[in-house]
Amino acid sequence: MPRSDSRTKPVNRGIPAPSLLLVFIPIILVILGLCVTIPYLETPLPPMAMEAAVGGPFELRDGSGQVVTDRSWPGKFLLIYFGYTHCPSVCPTTLANIGGALDSIGKTADRVQPLFITIDPARDTSKVVAEYAQMFWPRLVGLTGTSSQIAQAAKEYDIYYAPHRDSPTGSDYSMDHTSVVYLVAPDGRIAATIDASRKAPQMAASITSAMNATRSPA
Repeated sequence: MPRSDSRTKPVNRGIPAPSLLLVFIPIILVILGLCVTIPYLETPLPPMAMEAAVGGPFELRDGSGQVVTDRSWPGKFLLIYFGYTHCPSVCPTTLANIGGALDSIGKTADRVQPLFITIDPARDTSKVVAEYAQMFWPRLVGLTGTSSQIAQAAKEYDIYYAPHRDSPTGSDYSMDHTSVVYLVAPDGRIAATIDASRKAPQMAASITSAMNATRSPA
């Protein structure tokens, strides 16, 4: 009887340990990355996160030139978005989704005051920002102010912005800026941080969920 030669048979010795590490390390990093980013998009924020989140007082001007502050709408949730009227796509898309979201939540929207705060006060006067805001929702209030007032408001809400010029001598410019929507509870706490790229139905769900979860201050 011929003897079998084990040398001619393939032997499955598995994947060497170093190779296994190379395979699983990227997967682990992806999972860790998701763990970091997903809570940022979750709404509503848990109470501890709400207390430690961004947000604070501001003093700006509305379309009639009147001074308004974060306390000008007592008892209301503030839905705040920072942008500018010359924005080519992101700002108008976000504002349209905000308007659509508020339309879809019915009478619940009566408890919300949406605000559009410009980060381009040099071009966005009270009249300009007010007329622009009205294009997207009837009760959307456009706010502007001095450069220092806008800078202070943006700082409170952790908003980055800077002009972007195609040429050093050109007079035209766009604005680079953080694009995020904040829902602020009546007591001034951040109730939800909403990804500005969300569509109206998703935004509406985030708004109503956060409002329902936010307890009224005692």
